[in-house]
Amino acid sequence: MGKIAFLFPGQGSQKVGMGQAFYNETTLAKEVFTQANAILGFDLAALCFEGPEETLKATENAQVALYTTSLIAWKLFLDASGIQPGACAGHSVGEYAALTASGALPFEEGLRLVRTRGELMRDAAARVPGAMSALIGVSAETARAICEEARAGGAGLVAVANYNGGGQIVISGETNAVEKAGEIAKEQGAKRVLPLPVSGPFHSPLMVMAGDALYHSLSKVAFRKPQIPILQNISAQYAEMPDDVVGGLTRQVSGSVRWEESMQRLLADGFDTFIELGSGEVLCGLMRRIEKTARTVSVQDPASLISVCEQLKVE
Repeated sequence: MGKIAFLFPGQGSQKVGMGQAFYNETTLAKEVFTQANAILGFDLAALCFEGPEETLKATENAQVALYTTSLIAWKLFLDASGIQPGACAGHSVGEYAALTASGALPFEEGLRLVRTRGELMRDAAARVPGAMSALIGVSAETARAICEEARAGGAGLVAVANYNGGGQIVISGETNAVEKAGEIAKEQGAKRVLPLPVSGPFHSPLMVMAGDALYHSLSKVAFRKPQIPILQNISAQYAEMPDDVVGGLTRQVSGSVRWEESMQRLLADGFDTFIELGSGEVLCGLMRRIEKTARTVSVQDPASLISVCEQLKVE
């Protein structure tokens, strides 16, 4: 068995029913949801299991749902397999789950931070309406040039939000500017331009105020030095010390998620098995586009947990 990295999904991977199978079959999931319900002051379990979908996908709700269910999957997998990863990474809000898995952030404090982050991003989006779109079939360099052309033409602010890899780039900013950049992308040969169903211009400079406000909460948390290497979205580098974590999470809200670079760093460091923990298989799909030979598996319910454990035991 080669080197294993744990990956934690971000917003967009939430779905009604997430975590329910674990809840029905394990005491641990029941305990974690009970703890989360008490911290948040509402029934997160009911929202995850029953929806409605519109309420679940609201930024302030989706983020805590993903954090909680990812860490349930993580703990159950650890207990069942005994496997500790060589590194962790999380996409956007998934970075908080990765920090908890690395030993840098206790669950309770992490959940409160994630809720605060979601509320701040929601409020910023209400103040400064915007949009996000995925550009399919363009390079990172081309995407940056497209955004610059749209800005220079007076369309407004637009920037690269996510470098997801495999020819998928997400842009974010003012609605007119995102639409103009999409038009330019099509003219320059993009295979597709897909508007994303999000409530605001996340990971763009329009979120700077949200990041600044989040810093006040982050600076009050006693982050520990990560015990397992964790790659940060904002730098695609490993966070060494608590100050790195606070700075990275602050800038991440308004900065680009450098996911492809992060995955390339793991590949260069010899990682060949990537386990996505939590709802969906988005990160597995991205990794397969970045490196076809990489082994990707997801743990999101008891059946997949058993399957992954059996696959890894064979080796």
